[in-house]
Amino acid sequence: LIEESHTLSAALSTMSEQEGVLAIISFREKASTSLSKLFHYVMLRQTTDTTNPETTSLIGKLTEKESDSSKDDVIFDKFIANASSLEALIEENDVCKEYAYYLRQIRKNCSHLLSDDVEEMISKMNLTAGGSWASLFDYLTSTVEADYNGEKITLSAVRNLAYSSDASVRKAAYDAEIACYEKIKDPIAYALNNIKKQVNMLSEKRGYESPLAMTLEQSRMSKETLDALWTAVEEYLPKFQSYLKRKGELLGYKNGLPWFEMYAAIGKSEKTFTVEEAREYLISHFSHFSKDMADMMTEAFDHSWIDFFPRPGKVGGAFCDNLTDQKQSRVLTNFDGTLNSIGTLAHELGHAYHGLHIQDHKPLNTHYTMPVAETASTFNENVIMSAAIDQATGEEKLALIESQLQDFTQTICDIYSRFVFENTVFNKTKDEFLFPDQLKVIMTDAQIKAYGEGLDPEYRHPFMWTCKGHYYSEHLSYYNFPYAFGALFSKGLYAMYRKEGESFVPKYQELLKATTICDVEDVAKMVGADITKPDFWRESLQLIADSIDQFMELTK
Repeated sequence: LIEESHTLSAALSTMSEQEGVLAIISFREKASTSLSKLFHYVMLRQTTDTTNPETTSLIGKLTEKESDSSKDDVIFDKFIANASSLEALIEENDVCKEYAYYLRQIRKNCSHLLSDDVEEMISKMNLTAGGSWASLFDYLTSTVEADYNGEKITLSAVRNLAYSSDASVRKAAYDAEIACYEKIKDPIAYALNNIKKQVNMLSEKRGYESPLAMTLEQSRMSKETLDALWTAVEEYLPKFQSYLKRKGELLGYKNGLPWFEMYAAIGKSEKTFTVEEAREYLISHFSHFSKDMADMMTEAFDHSWIDFFPRPGKVGGAFCDNLTDQKQSRVLTNFDGTLNSIGTLAHELGHAYHGLHIQDHKPLNTHYTMPVAETASTFNENVIMSAAIDQATGEEKLALIESQLQDFTQTICDIYSRFVFENTVFNKTKDEFLFPDQLKVIMTDAQIKAYGEGLDPEYRHPFMWTCKGHYYSEHLSYYNFPYAFGALFSKGLYAMYRKEGESFVPKYQELLKATTICDVEDVAKMVGADITKPDFWRESLQLIADSIDQFMELTK
């Protein structure tokens, strides 16, 4: 593939615009299919065992090999961008017509490309720069051991204890988690600083106003939409803070909710699930939504798409990886049998459902951007939680409503604080190095802004920057606002589904399919939503506020 790439880039000067554009598309289709298989394989191996030296070596070799064609990629993009007949080709040629959005995006993005040699150097430099710092973060957080109750356990395991039904366990787990970060805070601070400095430098060199401006363009989303989102969120923050204060009062605290009680259960839903019970629960509920969703979930459980349980060396959290060319997905989670784990599985299988509806696109038309990436996943959370709440009564209903409010508080308050934190870090690392104590202050200030009096000031989480891998990517910044976008956008979509019923499902499926070939605003217009105005976001937030009012009434 690399030799073929070199040969094609050298031959472009002898080709007509049509021949060149079609040759580039054909080569990239083949390269995309082959490389995606290799990268998916080694990256999935690494996330399930970050201590495997063979995998780490393979990732390094593969990334290095890929960088050998980076100069060719720049040449290909510039050839497409400079083709004077591009619009005519899109109009007249069937292949180009199918790739119209892809080709126009290349022309748009090319204005930010540097010289061929510089782009090649940047790609190779990243192997021992931002990419290495990101790998260091993954390694440290997956191998560090927490001292808990006389034992050494993984960071993922101690974080899972935040969902324990025992208040003393939750407090002890919080203390052990905070102490765990003290062991790795210095190298992680170096990783964060150097990644953000690299992104600052490159965004400036490429002519972007800021890393945020670069991220928004990569997200195919306007600043107007982001501003409308945050305008509405800031208006509703006091509502979330009142919920947190009430929860703190119910648990016996007078100064707001301590962080370690964030996931404490309210009400009496003590049900836990085995993997088989989780399978049946999800499939039975999503069968009412659509047959293709239920069939996909059945395949995911029955054909081992899912890595369920925490273990040493496995990364924390959860994710879904769409293998579109194989028409499958892979899900990693750290399942503990709680209702929250069911919600996490529904969330990640929502990503898989998204993958299902883009897998028939042409190979170069299968990439969706960060904001819409969380649409299907959070829509699934709405389906599973709303169904459970509708069927419940009494204390169980209260427990389920509160569980859903926990999730929304994370995707609104926590995400807002993480956005504020990252924005501050980007601005400050232009001129200074931020040591761990400074980063802790920045994070605490961001949490104060987001949570206000809802959190007990004695027990916030100043180390949230050490456990969220979203900060540690040299090619993907601000992976926070997409969660708020996804939560509220999908909340609005779910309200449409509740109103329209089965007739909404085909529109939703078409919307998911369009996310790879449209700007974010145009995707929303497909269901009649104007997301550039705060009113759309206010309507979604008001639905959550109504649930908070219901919670407040039930807990008088």
